[in-house]
Amino acid sequence: MSEAELLSPQEVAAIREEIAAAVLGAPEGLAESLERDPEGFLRLVAAARVGAEESSRLLREAIQGARAAGHSWDSVGGVLGVSRQAAQQRFAVKPSAPKAGPAAGAADRSHGSDRVDPADGSPARRVITPVTAFSELAELDGAGRDGWHLVDYGPFFLVVEASDRVWEHRRAFGGQRRRMKTEGWTQVGAGSFPWRYYKRPTDRPTER
Repeated sequence: MSEAELLSPQEVAAIREEIAAAVLGAPEGLAESLERDPEGFLRLVAAARVGAEESSRLLREAIQGARAAGHSWDSVGGVLGVSRQAAQQRFAVKPSAPKAGPAAGAADRSHGSDRVDPADGSPARRVITPVTAFSELAELDGAGRDGWHLVDYGPFFLVVEASDRVWEHRRAFGGQRRRMKTEGWTQVGAGSFPWRYYKRPTDRPTER
């Protein structure tokens, strides 16, 4: 499936206009300075560079999200207008879920999870894998009821840490950060486009 089949010409134009508006509008006074100040054009270059870097990051994370949702490299390449091999070579990310080493403590595997009990007495951690965009919240709901809370994540894995409290987890779009903070949620990590991940402890102890 190609980009043309997924986005209308009007949607493509709107996205481009929003990006241009952000580049011109976010730096204070930039648009006005272009009428009178040659240095304004250097600020425009700097702003456009930030926009390009952010667009590249969003593309990489969107592709990781598509892969986590079960789409093949053939499908991703079709949207990008390149071959499967080209898409995979450029955007493939090797899972980097933490592994238990000999010095980390005892580890046991069950139901696709690695539990690591550190030798230094810090809280135990589990690596839950594999997960997808459609299964990760269910995994976090179950882990949270047992006192585990999210501390890290990446393509196809979640890392949770043990506690004596029941935890809640949510996944929200980036624009909801202020509301989530007001409601007592703590963001975990920098997020993975298009979502940010949040957790919140409850006052209920675990039953285990």
